[in-house]
Amino acid sequence: MASSTIKETASDAAASAMERPTDFLHHPFTRAALPFINGGLAGMTATAVIQPVDMVKVRLQLAGEGARTGPRPSALGITRDIIASGKALDLYTGISAGLLRQAVYTTARLGFFDTFITRLNGRAEAANRKVTFAERAAAGLSAGGIAAMIGNPADLALVRMQSDGLKPPEARANYRSVFDALFRITRGEGIGALWAGAFPTVVRAMALNMGQLTFFAEAKQQLKQHTALSAQNQTFAASAIAGFFASFLSLPFDFIKTRLQKQQKDPATGKFPYKGLVDCARKVIAEEGWLRFYRGFGTYYVRIAPHAMVTLIVADYLNIITK
Repeated sequence: MASSTIKETASDAAASAMERPTDFLHHPFTRAALPFINGGLAGMTATAVIQPVDMVKVRLQLAGEGARTGPRPSALGITRDIIASGKALDLYTGISAGLLRQAVYTTARLGFFDTFITRLNGRAEAANRKVTFAERAAAGLSAGGIAAMIGNPADLALVRMQSDGLKPPEARANYRSVFDALFRITRGEGIGALWAGAFPTVVRAMALNMGQLTFFAEAKQQLKQHTALSAQNQTFAASAIAGFFASFLSLPFDFIKTRLQKQQKDPATGKFPYKGLVDCARKVIAEEGWLRFYRGFGTYYVRIAPHAMVTLIVADYLNIITK
């Protein structure tokens, strides 16, 4: 009798499940894709807000290249010059490349990080323990490195578009869009050129992810345990902390990445100014001083911290509404 009742109950449950199929949002494939989709949307939203600051940051890094006593422009001075020489919309030069980069890079890094953390949480729960800082760091480093390799072509196109205005008018490429830049770079320099500066880009992404995602997750966990802040304030505070560490750890690699991606062969010698990450770092230290790596730290922080905050807050919100 009991066995019959159990069978009937199981049969009813199966029939009920068939009548109420899983909705699209909770389909296994959708659940697996959502961290990537939410990450990409969050990153693109942040880029649309922060793009002018990124433009100024790139110009600051390229000013005075190869000279220890070269020009020392300020962020406000560069902003004023850009607007004076054209129009305010010039601050959005390269926005198509920036959005494409986020659609590829941030989609991958946040998606992979969320996937890695979900698996780590599952293992930690099974072992009746909490995810450690080292595990979060490994997840952040791995996600950043993988995403940087995928997103390097868009990142290179962004730097080329933003630095194009520094050249004499007759030497400018005047790229029409990110796709025009990618096509012309591939045609003129070969497809391998799209991964110029890939090594420092990967190292920079790993450092940035280590600072941003790892410290965000850790800070949020610590704030939740040791403060009475609301969930919203915990997110704001944790993202601000993450923004600082992301800026401090990644700026030197971002500086070298920008120099390597901007460089082109000397028409006379046919050689590049820098052979790679180490050669670039050595020449910058010898010719410009090691503090040059942190030139524009304030601008970089103003670019990274709000970008991190917008990205993480939007991603958090999207994760909540798509649960």
